Amino acid sequence: MENMEIQTKTMGTVQITEEQIITLAEGFYGFEEFHKYALLDSEQEPFIWVQSLEDKNLAFIAIDPFIFRPDYELDISDDILKPIEVESPTDLLVFALVTIPPGGNPITANLQGPLIINKKNKKGLQAVMNDGKWNTKHDILAELNAAGRK
Repeated sequence: MENMEIQTKTMGTVQITEEQIITLAEGFYGFEEFHKYALLDSEQEPFIWVQSLEDKNLAFIAIDPFIFRPDYELDISDDILKPIEVESPTDLLVFALVTIPPGGNPITANLQGPLIINKKNKKGLQAVMNDGKWNTKHDILAELNAAGRK
């Protein structure tokens, strides 16, 4: 597996492998022109960086939503998942995009617009769930505390 270097705003030059690269055909909402990203470990577990390969200044922090909301469920139609060619739910990786405000609290996760990745082909999309159960600002620490898992 060949390593390549990418430029990031927060970590400078980073080595990645092809395995870390995902393609979002539609991009993220508000950033539709950017399609290639790398999933990078962050120094703060359990968060990861979703770093644009097309603009070093564009990066998102993400988290596995099941860590703080084990009851999280994706109510997404097969039609929405068609572009990423999902064959089985076990092929999916799911991340919630995280917002850290200037003061640092509360750290929130967007459970209404998850990043869904097909592990097999590295294609992904940002889905929007309008069922009203999830919103764009779930307080991660409050949810962990409520579940007794801080």
